[in-house]
Amino acid sequence: MSEVNSQMLELGTKAPKFSLTDVISGETYNLKTFRGNKALLVIFMCNHCPYVKLIKESLVEYATDYMPKGVGIVAISSNDVENYPEDSPQKMIEDAEEFGYPFPYLYDETQEVAKAYKAACTPDLFLFDEEHKLVYRGQFDDARPGNDIEPTGKDLREATDKVLAGEPVPEDQKPSIGCNIKWKEGNEPDYFG
Repeated sequence: MSEVNSQMLELGTKAPKFSLTDVISGETYNLKTFRGNKALLVIFMCNHCPYVKLIKESLVEYATDYMPKGVGIVAISSNDVENYPEDSPQKMIEDAEEFGYPFPYLYDETQEVAKAYKAACTPDLFLFDEEHKLVYRGQFDDARPGNDIEPTGKDLREATDKVLAGEPVPEDQKPSIGCNIKWKEGNEPDYFG
């Protein structure tokens, strides 16, 4: 397990385009799918990462609380499934069913969407306003495997509440931390310096 921080994409960045298939429904999702939402959360995650496993139930609670308020949510897995078969689309379906994900779980086979977002770790969270401008990129909360802090989504919830209230989100944001995205050999992005 290689622990990395999120890259902290510049605030105000327009949401990079994507067109990916939901492993559960088979439907294709893109930014237009979320037109009209008050906010959009794009979360890069996977099935096997301990950092993601820790927050899955709390993430579903967040989604259950905020989707009815107009927050669009999409989860994306970009891991190399050849070397990490536990993150395959079939396993993604099983994971989504086990935890009852109320949001689509998309598979980024080429890893191009992860690169467009400068995603680095799982979980890596990107919250956009209704104009799809980035207002928050950072941690879900302070919970980490082994630190005995119960996940609540405090940081993400505070940012989402600000967006929904039409207030600016504070720019002092803690990066997310988690397992590195499992890049295909020769496909590692150049934004790690």
